[in-house]
This record gives sequence, structure tokens and C-alpha cells, in this order.
Amino acid sequence: MVTIDLPAEYGYVVMVAMGSQIVLIWKGIQVGKQRKKLGIKYPIMYSPDNALFNCYQRAHQNTLEMYPQFLTCLFVGGLYNPKLSAAAGAVWVASRVAYALGYYTGGKLVLPISGLT
Repeated sequence: MVTIDLPAEYGYVVMVAMGSQIVLIWKGIQVGKQRKKLGIKYPIMYSPDNALFNCYQRAHQNTLEMYPQFLTCLFVGGLYNPKLSAAAGAVWVASRVAYALGYYTGGKLVLPISGLT
């Protein structure tokens, strides 16, 4: 039988994983709100005529596409260095929120760095 000893700080890794789930739920709720507001019925995944809804849907879908890799790196990396893994995971989670908020503008967001859009 194989046993794995978890570092004492591994709880930080678990907390970041739980925080990432909260972000996924929040993004799903945002898509649901837009779906209701714009009258886009299930099972339509993307609207053929509403780009803003597609931005909400795509921001959520993109995070879901990356989520298995994120959790794998978070949990495996946390076995070696839980504090660093948790810190990097927290940055990823925060960046997913920032990414979504920017994407929710429908491409109208101007970043303060060199006027990039």
C-alpha cells in the first residue's frame, strides 16, 4: 500500500482549490443571468446574434477548459511546496476573475498599459 504524507501547509492548497470552485460558480451564475436577461433558451450554447452573451459564455467555458490542468498542478505541486503552489494558484484564480470582468465588456475594455485593448 502506498501512503502519501501531506505537508502541514497543504491546507492552503485545499483553500485555493475551494476558492477556485467559488469563482466557477460565480461565472456560471453570470452566464445564467445573461441567458435570462437576453432570453437565450437552453440548450443553445452560443447565441448567433448576441456577441455579449457569447463573451460571458466563453469566459466561463475557457476557465472550465483549463480547470483540470490547474487542479492537477495545484495539488501535485502542493505536495512539494504547498505555500508556493497555493500562492501561484491564488494568482491564477484572481487572474480568472480579472479575465472574466474584461471579457464581459464585450471587447470595449482598454487596459491602462500602453492603451492595449
